[in-house]
Amino acid sequence: MNFLNSQKESDPQQLVQVKSWVSEVFDLSEDISVMITQLQCTEEGCPPIETVIAILETPGKPRQYKIHKPLADVDQTDIVSLTAD
Repeated sequence: MNFLNSQKESDPQQLVQVKSWVSEVFDLSEDISVMITQLQCTEEGCPPIETVIAILETPGKPRQYKIHKPLADVDQTDIVSLTAD
């Protein structure tokens, strides 16, 4: 338990599942890193919690996507919708 941060910690299994969906949907090879972060935003108009996905395929130029919901609520449909951008 983290007493300094009241934000719920991410479920490791959900994190692994989302990474798997990203690799599958974007057809990534195993040597490409995927970083997933859940961020809290306090700015006006910004969702309170969003999930940020970075595909570190090209050094210095990650592909970055945002899903406006917590990691726990991200499903495969959300990842597929990122390919439409």
